[in-house]
Amino acid sequence: MSMTEEATTSEPQADPAVSVVGPGDGETIVLGTTRMRVLEDGSRTGHRLAIAESVLPPHTQGPPQHRHARHDEGFYILSGTVRFTVGDEDHDATTGTLVVVPPGTPHTFANPTDQPAVMLSTFTPDLYVQYFRDLQKVLADGRPLTPQANIDAMSRYATEPAPDSV
Repeated sequence: MSMTEEATTSEPQADPAVSVVGPGDGETIVLGTTRMRVLEDGSRTGHRLAIAESVLPPHTQGPPQHRHARHDEGFYILSGTVRFTVGDEDHDATTGTLVVVPPGTPHTFANPTDQPAVMLSTFTPDLYVQYFRDLQKVLADGRPLTPQANIDAMSRYATEPAPDSV
C-alpha cells in the first residue's frame, strides 16, 4: 500500500496513550532539602508541557533570581505559602494561588515560613526539567552546587541569572 493510500483509508487512528501517574509514581529529584516529583517530563506531550510537584521544607531558600528566555513557568500552591520575588517585588502565594511567569521575567521563590509548602509547577515547553536532572547529577557526583555550576546548568536551557542577583 502506498503512503497516499494509507492517508486516505477510513481506518480509525489509535488514540495516543493517556498518561496516568499515581501518588507513588514519577521521577524523584532531590536538590538539597527540596524534593521534586516529575509527573510529566515532556516525553508524553510532544515536549509541549512538563509538570512537577515540589515540596519545600520550612525556611527553604530558592534559586538565585533568574529569567527564562524560551519557556513559561507556572506555580500552583497546593499547601503552605511560597514567597515569589519578581524583580524587587515580593508576593506571598498561599494555598490555591497560581503564579505564572512569562519568558524574560526575573523571578525566584522561597519558603520563609515554619511550615512545609507544596507546589505544582508547569514548564511550557518542557525545556527546564533536564536542568533539575543536571543539578542532581552534580550533587550525585559529589561536586558542590556552586553558583557557577548553577549558572552553567541554567545556560544550557535558555536561562540566565537576573543581573541584580549575581
